[in-house]
Amino acid sequence: MDRGHGNFYVARMIEQKTISGSAWVALVLLGTIWGASFVSIRIALNEVGPLTSVAHRTFWAMLVLWGVVFALRIKIPRDLAVWRAFLIMGLLNNVIPFSLMAWGQLHIESGLTSILNAATAIFGVLVAALCFADERLTLRKAFGVGLGFVGVATAIGLDNLAQFDLRSLAQIAVIAGTISYALASAWARSTLSGLPPQLAAAGMLTGSTIITLPLAMLFEGPISLALHPVTWLAIGYYALIGTAGAYLLYYFVLQRAGSGNLMLVTLLIPPVAITAGALLLNETLAPNAYVGFALLAIGLAVLDGRVWSWLRPAV
Repeated sequence: MDRGHGNFYVARMIEQKTISGSAWVALVLLGTIWGASFVSIRIALNEVGPLTSVAHRTFWAMLVLWGVVFALRIKIPRDLAVWRAFLIMGLLNNVIPFSLMAWGQLHIESGLTSILNAATAIFGVLVAALCFADERLTLRKAFGVGLGFVGVATAIGLDNLAQFDLRSLAQIAVIAGTISYALASAWARSTLSGLPPQLAAAGMLTGSTIITLPLAMLFEGPISLALHPVTWLAIGYYALIGTAGAYLLYYFVLQRAGSGNLMLVTLLIPPVAITAGALLLNETLAPNAYVGFALLAIGLAVLDGRVWSWLRPAV
């Protein structure tokens, strides 16, 4: 899922709660918000560089979430180890994937970026299996991961895999970003699982901002606030709504629908991004992208477990 557009904790597929009506509304809203974020980022990239776009994203979202932390009177940790964990989490979950995907969007469609981003869940399963004894790679998970990889390869296209140009490099960059998201999820489970989620998100974005601001100024020059209104509108959307607001909505859905049902968000994001990209940016995707997403969706459904259980004969 795009929990960076939300990839914060990869939802562990260990519980399947019944989804209430309000949870369904929140789930669809979350998928819509994250799907539209891809297009808003691409619009901002018409005027600002990739690193600057990320700096705006982490900085403004950080301010909002610290406001929430203070409003809820959550205790601020003083342990330097916690702040070091925030810094590493920010690097893995925000700086690296946000930057790679923003650069990638300069050379590939927003809808395709969102499809490749869905591979986060696939890599999350593999990283979890390598890092945690209770996340072993079962036959079902291996089958789902395999389908997911076939879907990603199909979405990229065999011709792009055989050549090395900016378009193929951009797709590789997006995939590298999903791997970073998966590593971030393992790191979060190991170091931040005991913290209030609002605090963990605010601390992570603080670590991200500490890194992105100097990087943006070093490689793209001073950060100008004299931007076109449409650019500010795009930045405001993906920073305040698509990042800060989406984090808070993510935890609302997590509490009410369970971690297993959050997998459904992954399937909602690409259709929204593809539609918004077509309407607002006149983007079109090759047929192989849709076939790849279908295969990836089937792989995610297998990982989710419900379809697998339905297919098993009743005992």
